[in-house]
Amino acid sequence: MAKNLILWLVIAVVLMSVFQSFGPGDSSGKAIDYTSFVKDVGQGQVREAKFKDREITFVRSDNSRNVTYMPVYDSKLLDDLINQNVKVTGTPPEQQSLLSTIFISWFPMILLIGVWIFFMRQMQGGGGGKGAMSFGKSKARMMGEDQIKTTFADVAGCDEAKEDVKELVDYLRDPSRFQKLGGKIPTGVLLVGPPGTGKTLLAKAIAGEAKVPFFSISGSDFVEMFVGVGASRVRDMFEQAKKASPCIIFIDEIDAVGRQRGAGVGGGHDEREQTLNQMLVEMDGFEGNEGIIVIAATNRPDVLDPALLRPGRFDRQVVVGLPDVRGREQILKVHMRKVPLAENVEPSLIARGTPGFSGADLANLVNEAALFAARGNKRNVSMVEFELAKDKIMMGAERRSMVLTEDTKASTAYHEAGHAIVGRLVPEHDPVYKVSIIPRGRALGVTMYLPEQDRVSMNRQHLESMISSLYGGRLAEELIYGVDKVSTGASNDIERATDIARKMVTQWGFSEKLGPLLYAEEEGEVFMGRGMSQAKHMSDETARLIDQEVRIIIDRNYARAKQILEDNMDIMHSMKDALMKYETIDAGQIEDLMNRSDTIRAPQGWTDDATSKADETVAKAEASEPEIKADTQSETTSDQEQTADDKETKNKDS
Repeated sequence: MAKNLILWLVIAVVLMSVFQSFGPGDSSGKAIDYTSFVKDVGQGQVREAKFKDREITFVRSDNSRNVTYMPVYDSKLLDDLINQNVKVTGTPPEQQSLLSTIFISWFPMILLIGVWIFFMRQMQGGGGGKGAMSFGKSKARMMGEDQIKTTFADVAGCDEAKEDVKELVDYLRDPSRFQKLGGKIPTGVLLVGPPGTGKTLLAKAIAGEAKVPFFSISGSDFVEMFVGVGASRVRDMFEQAKKASPCIIFIDEIDAVGRQRGAGVGGGHDEREQTLNQMLVEMDGFEGNEGIIVIAATNRPDVLDPALLRPGRFDRQVVVGLPDVRGREQILKVHMRKVPLAENVEPSLIARGTPGFSGADLANLVNEAALFAARGNKRNVSMVEFELAKDKIMMGAERRSMVLTEDTKASTAYHEAGHAIVGRLVPEHDPVYKVSIIPRGRALGVTMYLPEQDRVSMNRQHLESMISSLYGGRLAEELIYGVDKVSTGASNDIERATDIARKMVTQWGFSEKLGPLLYAEEEGEVFMGRGMSQAKHMSDETARLIDQEVRIIIDRNYARAKQILEDNMDIMHSMKDALMKYETIDAGQIEDLMNRSDTIRAPQGWTDDATSKADETVAKAEASEPEIKADTQSETTSDQEQTADDKETKNKDS
């Protein structure tokens, strides 16, 4: 307060000096006209006159002071004044004050300094009332006890993780209960899990349950272009936390500053390493930080420095993984609280149909369903909107504006029918959920599989069935159009099938000749915080044997898929006709087709008028195009196709 008062006083004095220097000069006296002044001079009524440019201040015989202004320079006037013995004085030219002289001479330098300070504040994020040189101040945002409304009731799908962190809440509420028995709460908790699983939400819930101050900061906020700034911010953050103890410090994406040291890029002067060293000291150094719990989140625990994970620092790792079917149902119920739902909405059914979805994916699903309902001017969100939202997220947005020829649609229909039939008939394959030839994203058609339950691991039979179904689309085109007319639409299918077969041989031990050994090449990455060299752990002969084993697996499943399609050509033709008619068929229609039923049920929500119009469209297409030609298939179906279980496969592989 005293500093501010002194500052304002100094500013007031400076302003007064400036106004006094640049203000108008004193001009006291009564103003009279110049003619009267000349008459007074002639009559000897003027005793004293003072000249200032054309302004004349004079004193009359009666001691009255007056002012007049000379219209033009009059040299005779001065002679008359001297002849009348009038005391004549002049005013020297006005000089600039010392303050104004200094200001004018130093103005360019002051301007340059001001511009430099402005740019430094911009580079360092110096807004918000911070000084231009306060680079070392922490950017952690503090939230008070009553500012955080999130509790454990808002966190679902990770019951084990909540149990692991509940004792942190008990400790922050009543530390003496642990201390009297000699117990010491972990000073650091590392939340590990894939993106979107709720790590940040869980940290907020801990602070909301404990009712303590909560400091939140990102790992990237420590690293700046100036050496030593990050370490200074770490020190300042812990100093602030000590004043607010007990409290929680949450560092999001800690891998930005906590990556393994000695990566070969930069030495001991590296700014990131200095910041990490300071964090290690603050978490378990000479000074204790009682009452301060550091919670960090990352989806890359493998790149963190081992010193950061040792006991005494982040000595507890809480895994926040992808939710199972029960967890997905609970998460959906949490996000559905703010959405008006129809009576037919079943969260359990939606949860079963969204394997591999994270909490963020499920939140997006509910939001997309609400948007679909809003576009249709509905008062509540029904199961139809949730199905549309699920299809959009898993298969991509529909591109109905894309114009496809009947040849292209027929080829795509055969392709997707091949996927569906092989996937339906091979053992231990996920059930076929939906088949569509509506262009979505980069794909002209999509075959979607829905597992009956969440898969924790996959056996050999399931993997080989996946390879067979992946080749079903290419084989269907080959059987219908011939080898010369096969399109490039199966490029993604071939890539995924080859990847599965190679992993079966090199990583999962499903080869009798090579046995259960790891043959994958380890490629060094700079991002991993390790060396940049590549290490090869197998000979050329072993590499050739791997290629042979991969080829055997591919050929075996390729032949099996081909035999299945040759035995069920009638079903493939019927499924192609259904896809041409309805564009999308669901599990019930697929069941009718596989049973060779004479009548196929219409999709849900279809009316008799829509069905009759579809029949007319198919009839016109057959009349105008009696033969299916595939001259342009290599161009029109060049987009890569994706099936819905691709996401689950990638999650399992990673």
